[in-house]
Amino acid sequence: MKILAIECSATPASVAVLDGDKLLASAFVNVKLTHSQTLMPMIESTLKAAKININDIEGFAISNGPGSFTGVRIGISAVKGLAAAKKLPCVAVSTLYAMAQNYSDTDCIVCAVMDARCNQLYNAIFDIQNGKIARLCDDRALLCNELYEEIKNLSQSSSKCVIIVGDGAEIFYKVAKELNNVKKAHPSREFQNAVGVGYAALNGFETGNTLTPNELLPFYLRLPQAERELKMKKEN
Repeated sequence: MKILAIECSATPASVAVLDGDKLLASAFVNVKLTHSQTLMPMIESTLKAAKININDIEGFAISNGPGSFTGVRIGISAVKGLAAAKKLPCVAVSTLYAMAQNYSDTDCIVCAVMDARCNQLYNAIFDIQNGKIARLCDDRALLCNELYEEIKNLSQSSSKCVIIVGDGAEIFYKVAKELNNVKKAHPSREFQNAVGVGYAALNGFETGNTLTPNELLPFYLRLPQAERELKMKKEN
């Protein structure tokens, strides 16, 4: 099954084409351009590199959050538009779970973090053993110091290395670098990537746990800033 995977939940954007569990082609950018500028050209070039066209695609994988409200919406809208014409199945995966795929070949604990601003992080923690990824907590938004205390306890109770992955890795590592068995991901594996989205979605396609384009929706851990400010004004 040929799958087109998209990831644009933060500043980096990426596209990958898989044929089952075989990666055919991928592209990744981490520049100060909006995803509306970069995404469609990346899709076209990645399909060309894979020597297929959009009509060969049989399913779409997308990270539907958490992440940037604008970035997540752009990714969801792109998949909806591309999948709707042929009514192709879609699989939405957690951005944080897709990040854990970066270290699926390593026995370790992945602390996936995204910058949620205001001293907060979007986070989930995963235990990886023999290629199996086990979730240790739900996706959540929490303060840096709250996550620090959790990782401190985890690093003391487990012999496994805790690897910090994601666009929030640089921020959180500054706080947690003094802890034993804690390190920041290698730059080549640091950021969320469409390759991980594609692999995270494979089980959904294999089991038929898919969505129609109309059913595909963003997943937000908190309200957009404008809505939060409006809510605060009403409460005051």
